[in-house]
Amino acid sequence: MKITVLGAGAWGTAMAISLAQRHQVTLWARNSRQIAEMRESRQNQRYLPDVNLPDSIALESGFAQALQNVEMVVIATPISALRDTVTQLAKMAGPFPVVWLCKGFEEKTGMMPHQVVAEVLPAEFPRAVLSGPSFAQEVAQGLPTALVLAANDMEFARQAALALHNPRLRIYASNDVIGVEVGGAVKNVLAIAAGISDGMGFGYNARAALLTRGLSEMTRLGIRLGGKAETLGGLSGVGDLILTCTGDLSRNRKVGLMLARRLALPDILRELGHVAEGVYSVKAVHQLVSQAGVDLPICEAVYRLLYEHAEVGNVVEDLLSRVPVSEFPGSV
Repeated sequence: MKITVLGAGAWGTAMAISLAQRHQVTLWARNSRQIAEMRESRQNQRYLPDVNLPDSIALESGFAQALQNVEMVVIATPISALRDTVTQLAKMAGPFPVVWLCKGFEEKTGMMPHQVVAEVLPAEFPRAVLSGPSFAQEVAQGLPTALVLAANDMEFARQAALALHNPRLRIYASNDVIGVEVGGAVKNVLAIAAGISDGMGFGYNARAALLTRGLSEMTRLGIRLGGKAETLGGLSGVGDLILTCTGDLSRNRKVGLMLARRLALPDILRELGHVAEGVYSVKAVHQLVSQAGVDLPICEAVYRLLYEHAEVGNVVEDLLSRVPVSEFPGSV
């Protein structure tokens, strides 16, 4: 199959490497200088250093050239670029299947990725989201990884999952697009909280409690928005949550670690040098708290730290001093 990956960041590059084992792959980036450097070195030194690109991967900076005779498109841009990318795709001859990898909410609208796609891309284009616990570096190295691909059309989800899998990248099919996307977005917010906890030296007990209560928040929001509880208990929910909250490669966890050092957000983002989606997703989650009427104290604490300039110690104290309640209020 001829597959074009749009976006040559770490995740797009890793997916291109993985897909090249079975398919004819083109990797596109809008930055022509980046593509020229990658052609010369056969590496993506900025986003995925020291990982070699297979010779079979074509590298393109021209959008139309990258999509010639394409049979599937994988969008690996940040969600901030999703709308523009899909708008360009809608102008191309199709329809061809479109799969996106981005996680989070669109900053200006608060929309989930599938809502952005539905607003821009004609309905005849098959579409799906691919998500789950995955660090780009490990996928590029061929280390075992399991993901979930969700589409409203379950038969298409099965076909696309089968097409994209390889022996080291196992992909499960789902028809719960909302649940998969909520898990992928909220886990980044919770990873910031986990980084704060670790950075302040609260220990493993606190981290375990935070992950468990964070999963409860993620599930409450997911169900309220139309997702399924079992999805949030799967790869795209608890699986991604565990990885992002505990792994040293997690950008969002690094944001939390730096917040624990009392660094200002602009300084953190400058030092990080990469997109940390949780920083932006927490704004949309904050809006959903009032709109959907759900209680998400951990997510709200992260919002206060990032955008209300609350002091870390005070926020932690507020969380710990909450009145104890039943762990499962609806069951008593």
